[in-house]
Order: sequence, then C-alpha cells, then structure tokens
Amino acid sequence: MRLRRFFFISYTASLCLGAWADEAKLLSPVEVRASSENLQGEAAAGSEGVVSSQRLQAVPILRPGEVLEMVPGLIVTQHAGDGKANQYFLRGFNLDHGTDFATSVGGMPVNMPSHAHGQGYTDLNFLIPELVDRMRFRKGPYYAEEGDFSSAGTAHIDYVRKLDGTLGQITVGQHGYARSLLAGSPTIGNGNLLYALEWFHNDGPWEVHENYRKLNGVLSYSQGSRNDGFSVTGMAYRGTWTSTDQVAQRAIDSGLVNRFGSLDPTTGGETYRYSLSGEWATRGQDSQSKANVWWLRSGLDLWSNFQYCLNDIAATGSCATGDQFKQSERRQAAGFAASHAIFSRWGGLDVENSFGIQGRHDRLNPVALCATQSRNVLSTVREDDISQTSLALWAQNEIRWLPWLRSIGGLRGDTANFKVNSNLAANSGKASDQMLTPKFSLIFGPWRNSELYLSYGHGFHSNDARGTTIQVAPADGVTPADRVKPLVRTKGHEVGIRSEPLAGWQTTLSLWQLDAASELLFVGDAGTTEPSRPSRRRGLEWTNLYTPTAWLAIDADFSWSQARFRDFDATGDHIPGAVTTTANLGMTVDDIGPWYGALRLRYFGPRPLIESNSVRSSASTLANLRLGYKFDRQTRLAVDVYNLFDRKVSDIEYWYDSQLPGETAPASDRHVHPTEPRSLRLTLSYLF
Repeated sequence: MRLRRFFFISYTASLCLGAWADEAKLLSPVEVRASSENLQGEAAAGSEGVVSSQRLQAVPILRPGEVLEMVPGLIVTQHAGDGKANQYFLRGFNLDHGTDFATSVGGMPVNMPSHAHGQGYTDLNFLIPELVDRMRFRKGPYYAEEGDFSSAGTAHIDYVRKLDGTLGQITVGQHGYARSLLAGSPTIGNGNLLYALEWFHNDGPWEVHENYRKLNGVLSYSQGSRNDGFSVTGMAYRGTWTSTDQVAQRAIDSGLVNRFGSLDPTTGGETYRYSLSGEWATRGQDSQSKANVWWLRSGLDLWSNFQYCLNDIAATGSCATGDQFKQSERRQAAGFAASHAIFSRWGGLDVENSFGIQGRHDRLNPVALCATQSRNVLSTVREDDISQTSLALWAQNEIRWLPWLRSIGGLRGDTANFKVNSNLAANSGKASDQMLTPKFSLIFGPWRNSELYLSYGHGFHSNDARGTTIQVAPADGVTPADRVKPLVRTKGHEVGIRSEPLAGWQTTLSLWQLDAASELLFVGDAGTTEPSRPSRRRGLEWTNLYTPTAWLAIDADFSWSQARFRDFDATGDHIPGAVTTTANLGMTVDDIGPWYGALRLRYFGPRPLIESNSVRSSASTLANLRLGYKFDRQTRLAVDVYNLFDRKVSDIEYWYDSQLPGETAPASDRHVHPTEPRSLRLTLSYLF
C-alpha cells in the first residue's frame, strides 16, 4: 500500500514539474544504429571502443552495474545482496569487486583503494542508467593516462549534460520491486541544470526479504560540451539491505535451506556516497586542455558470514556465536587530473603531444574488521586509520609517419605513499613505492576500412595499505604475516584489427597476453595476507556490431582466455575463478510502427575453482527480453523479462571450507549464489 501511495505521489509531482518546464519536447527514438564514434585513426588498440547512450538505453538491465556488460567480454554477477558491489570477470580475471578494472563516472574514479571489503571495490549502485551519455572502454596497459587498477581494462562513463525534456518514469515488478525516477535539464542562463531523483525498493526472490532501499540523486550545472565547456556536479546515494550470501551446496542438497534460503538472516549492509566534482575543458586552434577535480565522502557497514561456524567451533568447541563478521569504513577522498594536448607538425608530419598530472588522497578513519553476531559487535579483529596519497605524471607522443602508419608512445610515472595507524602497534607504519610504466603502439592503415594495431605496455595495481605495513596476524597478534608490495607491475601486449568489411558492420579482433608479477594479496575478510603467484593470461576477443537497416541492430562478442600461474606448485597451475569463454549476443529493433524491443543472450563459461582444475564451476546461459510500445511521442510502456527461460543456474560459485551447525568437522564444498528466477518488470515513461 505504501508503494502504491509513493508512486501516485511521485507521478503527480512529475506531472506538476513538467507543467512548469518549457513546452514538451519530442521523445527521441531508441536509435539502434550505433552512432558511436568511428575510432579508426584514433584508437591505440583493437580492443578499445565506445558504447553510445542509444545502445545502453535499449537493453534490459537487471542491476545498474550491468551497464558494464556492454564492454565486450566483461561479465557482471552478484554473490550477495544487491546493495553490495558486483562481482566482475574479464580477460581471465576474477576481478572480485573491481581490482584490475578501473571505472570512472563523470571523471570521478569509482574504485576504492584499501577498501574494507576488497581492493579496488567498485560499487555502481549510485549509477542512473538513463543519464548515461556514453561509455568509452579500453583494455590492456597501453594508455599513458590510465593508472591504478587499469591493467585488465577501463570504462569511463559520462552523464548527459542535457535531456530532451523532463522524464517521469515508474517501474514495478515481482518480488516487491518498485522504482521511480524524475529527471530533467531546464535551461538556466547560458547552461543547463541537470537533475535526477531516484527512489528504489526490492525484496528479491530470497526467503529472507532483501528489503533493499535506495535513495539516489544528481544535480549538475553545465555549459558547453565535454571538449569546450564546464560542469559542476553533486551526487548523493544511500542504501540499506539484508543479504542472502552464497550457500554451501550440501546445505541445499540436505534440505536445510532451498536455493534462495539463507544460513544467516542478519547479513547485509548499509552504505552511503556523497560527492562533488567539477570538469573543465577548452579547445584552442592547435590544442586541447582538460581538468577535473573531485571530493568524495563515503561509508560502508557490511555484515557477512561465509563459513557459518568453522572459526567459532575451532576456537570454542561450539557454534554459540557463529562466524559472522563486519567490515566497516568511513572515507573521505579528493583528487584531480589535468592534461594538455598540442597538435603540430614536425618536418611535415602530423604530431600530437600530450601530457598530464593526476593526484588522489584517501583518508579512512577508521577502517575496521569485527567479529559479530546478528550485527552486534563481539570483538574487534583490527581497526586502522589510513592516509594514502598517489601522484602521477604522464606524457604521450603520437606521430603520423605515413598516410597508413602512425605510432603512439607514452611514459607514466606513479608514486604512492601509505601511512597506517593500527590498533596493533606492530601493524602500524609507513610504506611508499614508485613505478615507471612505458607504453607503445604501432597502427597500420586504414586499408579498405581496416586498421591493424600492435600494442605493448606495462601497468600496475596498488595493494591495500594495511598489507604494506602488516607484521603480525591480527587474529592473535603473534603469528608473523608477510607484507605486500605497494605497487605490483603488469606487462601486456596485443595484436588487433578493426574493420568495416560491409556497410553497417563494425568488427574488431584482438589477440592479447598479460603477465602479472609475483605478489601477495591482502584479504579483507581476515585482515591479513595470503600468498599469490606470478601469472600469465592470454586470449582472443571478437566483437561485432551490424546495423543492416535503420530499425535493426545486431551485436555479438566472443572471448576466450587461458589463465595460468607461471611457477611450479604441486597444487596446480590453474587460477581459481578465471573464466575461459564468454559470449554476448543481442538484437535491438525500433521504429516498427509503435513497437520496439531487445533480446540479449549471455554465456558465462566454466571456471576452475581450485588450482588443480579438479573442481570446476558450471556454465550458465541467460536471456533477457524487452518489449515496448509507444503510445505517442511522449509516452512509452515497456515490459522487461529477466532470465527469460527461467534457467536454474548460479550467478557465482566458490570452493572452500565451511562448517554448518551440527557438523563435527569442516568440509570443503561448492558454495553457490543462484541467479534470480524469471521475473517481469513494467515501466511507464512520460516525457514532458
């Protein structure tokens, strides 16, 4: 009843606001012909690309983070509550919640270093898909301006600066799903004031209702364009939820819980994110300058229980309190970036010289790991104050030697400084590191609408600050613990081709390899480190977009990768969680009278779950469908069907030890989080 009342109020308010706005503007059709940039003559690698807003808004998206699935080869899943950051997979990486894939929105980095739950934590639940103007993606360490977390790839998401009118949108669906969105961009002075307010609720199919509640807002004033203008943007997001985490398969098989049941009904989280940012750009006759600055305040309290009773029984002989733990952080961060490009001629050759500076400072006060029961703190495992600063300088030179040959060479220098004050004095301290990373690409063509790319580069990712100063395990304060290197080097190379063999058909093919140095990993779930090994990943990607008519677009991407540890160990050389094969197929139609729609098919291949490859995850194939009807140029109604064929598969699978209540000993088992069953959502959109 409350939801119905809220939607009635929201819709009435949007009608009133629309009456105050300028005269109603026409609703832009969902253009299926990809109007994204033609990157021939611009890209440094075959695996670089742009996804337009028309393509993004045409497809059904279950969660905001799934906009990243439009990056070819990238898979987005979830292993806990929807308020938590997604799990990402790309190029043979289980990226966890974002390590080795850098994401930004409006020039602001989303990845969180030294995060309470995981390094590079990338929570995109604040994203409003309807506001996305474009997403530019890059893969591999071949770009001088890309830094921390970018070895596997990057995605830069830009919001629109002006909408076609005032948008009022209401979505309702099964399992208590309800969403309301109001957005517009009235003209004020010489610019536009973009605003958006989103309210969201979802229980999900879980036996313990998720009760995910989200309030989200954007307010931005801009003048001009991204290349010649400025914008000032404020964002605010707050979410709370109850989580059904992955469950041991034996608990499902024995009937203790069903696929959608929970072994701890009190896990979940609370989070918030407030930010202010500014972007500025100016274009000269022979130059381009850009700069941005940002400030962020965020927090997270996350309660999890993955092993149920294992640690409690080992310590006390009974499962009186269980293994629930809380990861918590309060963060303030600020950063900036500035770049300048000069376009000139050297000896009759076209030359572009670019250089830039980037900086970031994070203050976490505190970041903590606690043992809990039913969200009540029992003890503090570790608590730290962290100050972390990074600074980078980069330069890049591009020369067009011949009409069919150009080169891009770059050099990047990064420095990082960490300071940790821990509740265990032995784990306090300072650490710093520096790294130079060269980049180089040769591009041949275009010949017959085709370009060939040869790319080579070094990259890196930072490690958790707590791991750089740790000396003893926080569980007992005595057991020695290994420190991690602050910055870990990667090295990659790639051969790619970009072509338009037929009118309307864009295709790219890339053969790549990426090596990662030996490293140690900080494990946020335990507050300590665990060893990892040097690795090599290699693979093949094929991406296609075909628009044979003005009303039909077909896209398809396929990827294959092999991930192996490079040293010898009797346990095996397979990397757990490294996906081998993925595929995304999509078809979008529009302007068939009043009807429009989209169908997407995603294949998520099997992964080794342990180093010997003797235990593997299952593959999954999911289909999502959108069918829409335009009543007029302002009003639309769309039905989205997720998991169209109601496949009973898993979003994620792990293999590790756990101990259920009543078990006399731990057991190694498959732990799964199911894909949501077939569900329907109905969306009514009106543009004033």
